[in-house]
Amino acid sequence: MHDHEKQFAIEAIRAYLQLRPHSADTLEGIHQFWIRWPGFPPSPQVTLAALEFMQQIGELQSLHIHQRVIWRSASSAT
Repeated sequence: MHDHEKQFAIEAIRAYLQLRPHSADTLEGIHQFWIRWPGFPPSPQVTLAALEFMQQIGELQSLHIHQRVIWRSASSAT
């Protein structure tokens, strides 16, 4: 995985949530619909690394609902 792909994903997720602060989705949904990849998208592992990084710094949280993991802004929990 390239750091620039991860950084691209982080910036795209931040921009998406800035416009839609109460959004929540799965890894697959975020990878496919929140990020406008230039050209062919990289592996969803890039998006997962971005989500995990954003969770570590307190920007996102993950919710485990049944068999799914849903990601959302940490600020939408308050």
